[in-house]
Amino acid sequence: MAPEHPWHSHGLRARADSRKLGRALALIVAFIAVEIATGVLAHSLALLSDAAHMLADAAAIGFSLVALKLAARPAAGALTFGLKRVEILSAQANGVSLLILAAFITYEAINRLLAPPAVRAGLVLAVALVGMLVNLAAARMLASANRQSLGVEGSFQHVLTDLYGFIGTALAAAVILLTGFQRADPIASLCIAGIMTRSAYLLLKASGRVFLEAAPEGLDPQAIGRALAERAGVVEVHDLHVWEVTSGFPALSAHVLVAGEEDCHAARRDMEAMLHARFGLDHTTLQVDHAGAELLEIQPSPASTRARGAARPTAPGTSSLLVQARNREER
Repeated sequence: MAPEHPWHSHGLRARADSRKLGRALALIVAFIAVEIATGVLAHSLALLSDAAHMLADAAAIGFSLVALKLAARPAAGALTFGLKRVEILSAQANGVSLLILAAFITYEAINRLLAPPAVRAGLVLAVALVGMLVNLAAARMLASANRQSLGVEGSFQHVLTDLYGFIGTALAAAVILLTGFQRADPIASLCIAGIMTRSAYLLLKASGRVFLEAAPEGLDPQAIGRALAERAGVVEVHDLHVWEVTSGFPALSAHVLVAGEEDCHAARRDMEAMLHARFGLDHTTLQVDHAGAELLEIQPSPASTRARGAARPTAPGTSSLLVQARNREER
């Protein structure tokens, strides 16, 4: 039996991550309210777009919190893996929402490039500087969480990109204060929309790989197959599948044929230990059989055939009974 996957022993870490996510969420939500009010008063699209991005950050952190709680539930009924893929669903939803927000911000920024409103740059600069501090604090909280989780990593990347957005907003406000160039505000908004689009793409790509059951990043199925085939006594490896149940939970299955004199059970244990040591694979299903096992034909005796024929004539073209059984070692 393969060793227990680390996922099942990380209850304490999951609770610690939940506390860190909760603190970061409270910090960001409090600042969103301040930023929206200031953006309206200052007529700054850059601040409002930052607030929209931070709202997406809050949603990402909220989704991650829910996903951690649902993923901790034990498997039951038809859900043999439990609800561990909920975090992947949240990453998909978060990526789509980011794309929608980026499209809206881009549309508004283009309109403001054509007819730029007057921006109260001093107020915008002050809020942007505070926003940088808030996002630095939130990023520090999330950086120490378990970033193997796609939900947690997505939340961290959102906070990090929002930090870049505040830097852009502060620069735009400084440009307006120094030169009076009002279009710096929508230009900064376009930059923020670009950052949001990149974040959305990376989230959708990573979560899409999990849904398509592609091999996890950093695991090469060809290299794994060669490593299995190189074990002494292995004749063939086929039906090799490597996928990810959820982020940080890779799985493998394969059919391995070994030489007739090999111990199938010992070979399986050796290969499982190798997969754990070299590739970090713990959830493995290996079917190990002997190669070249001949078929054993079991036919009724002539006497029984004659007796059965006398009792019930055989229809023309009907062959005698043939039962084939593969001669293989009992698993």
